[in-house]
Amino acid sequence: MMQFRRDTLLQKISDAGGPWDILIVGGGATGLGAAVDAASRGYKTLLLEQLDFAKGTSSRSTKLVHGGVRYLAQGDIGLVREALYERGLLLKNAPHLAHDESFVIPNYEWWGGPFYTIGLTIYDLLAGRLSLGRSKLISKKETLRRIPGIKSKGLYNGVVYHDGQFDDSRLAVNLAQTCVEQGGVLLNYFRVNGLIKENGKIKGVTATDQETNKEYRIAAKVVVNATGVFVDDLLAMDAPEHKPMVRPSQGVHIVLDRSFMPGEDALMIPKTEDGRVLFAVPWHDKLVVGTTDTPLNEHSIEPVALEEEIEFIIRTASKYLERQPQRKDVLSVFAGLRPLAAPSGDSTKTKEISRSHKLIVSASGLLTMTGGKWTTYRKMSEDIVDKAIEIGGLKPVACATRNLRIHGYQEIADQSNPFFFYGSDQEALLKLIDENKEWAQKINPKAPYICAQVIWAVRNEMARTVEDFLARRIRALFLDARVAIDMAPRVAELMAAELGKDDSWQKAEVERFTKLANGYLLSPYYPQVSDPVYAEAKNNHD
Repeated sequence: MMQFRRDTLLQKISDAGGPWDILIVGGGATGLGAAVDAASRGYKTLLLEQLDFAKGTSSRSTKLVHGGVRYLAQGDIGLVREALYERGLLLKNAPHLAHDESFVIPNYEWWGGPFYTIGLTIYDLLAGRLSLGRSKLISKKETLRRIPGIKSKGLYNGVVYHDGQFDDSRLAVNLAQTCVEQGGVLLNYFRVNGLIKENGKIKGVTATDQETNKEYRIAAKVVVNATGVFVDDLLAMDAPEHKPMVRPSQGVHIVLDRSFMPGEDALMIPKTEDGRVLFAVPWHDKLVVGTTDTPLNEHSIEPVALEEEIEFIIRTASKYLERQPQRKDVLSVFAGLRPLAAPSGDSTKTKEISRSHKLIVSASGLLTMTGGKWTTYRKMSEDIVDKAIEIGGLKPVACATRNLRIHGYQEIADQSNPFFFYGSDQEALLKLIDENKEWAQKINPKAPYICAQVIWAVRNEMARTVEDFLARRIRALFLDARVAIDMAPRVAELMAAELGKDDSWQKAEVERFTKLANGYLLSPYYPQVSDPVYAEAKNNHD
């Protein structure tokens, strides 16, 4: 087992003995992908993330690996072709996390069937040999069989097409592990405070280990800005006169019980009242419904869904589902910010803001990546490292990630197995029970997760907080925030024993997580208010 432990990796900064070839700021999809690419080419690679891996946008996606049917409708053939190629590579390199998902478009207008069948046939052709299957027109009866729970009145037929589905933050964790296996170093909770310059050129960064408050000066030949919606913050460190180049757009999802749509296929609504698409996708035995596209003027670490976004999703879903979702049915609501290139002039339409990725090299040599999406993370990473070689005068080495298996690779993933998303790590995880039989117990009777998963996350996945575990190592916070709150005290207890923390740490972690998780609910939830930990959390919230 590779040593994916924070203390082990931290020591490597002190032992570096000279500048890093490539230092990446930001531990989301783009940064992690670039770290894997750089390390796999043999470059001395360091990634620093101020919070946890995939804490921001990269854990809050629609969970799709897709070419973007909407971009095809807009005529952006090049973007769609690239994304479909990358979709094929990801399903090949991480089959334990990414798989083929069938989508059904229900047609309530007579022309919908032939119209979408033609469009999606072009979509399939653009995927070439990496196509997941042909689109086809299906009858009303077959549509209702495949999407039980949708309205039958006025339904003409349906169109089936294929796209990819995945688990975003689990892929982030596996990419981090892959980077370490390739010789790279990654650290979470390590904040970059400034840039080191000589004669106007960047030669490294100053950074703080947020767990110890120890400051570091770290030399690097190339510094990469892969901070997503926060790219302007680092660009402003480099040049205080810098004008913002990224405009955040918020995407919101609600999570419902699978009983609303119990089939295995996903639903795609091709045109909502604001001209966008809406998905209802089965995911970890729940149903993820979204998304929105709301321009915002500022970014935040923990974005909050707007009331009108929640109402829009519920209202749109209600038009298609027989059982209309109510606010009380929402198990979790999460918001993510897309880093879109800021529009010129007065335009505020996110439809007009480019989704394609863009590389910028500052006069100081700072390399910044903006835009893009999870599906194309590998290509973005390849472009970053190719440019870093040029900027840093590094010895050229060809990209190796097209066929690089991602940590956890397992060809067949049985999704009925509650541990399937660990892939090849399942056996080692379950072996922890030999060390302590109590770790076989469920963390909470309402959920399938066991105590051994907490231990595994601390020892092998660099989980440092209750939130790291409940939000991103497993997906409990995103799937059912109330159940996640119920799990928090036991998770804190197990983590404290592993990390050598005391009772006050446990109490603070439970209080902090409970407050955070209530932001994922439409009405506050504080179980066992007689428990002093929850009573205090409730008082602080009120």
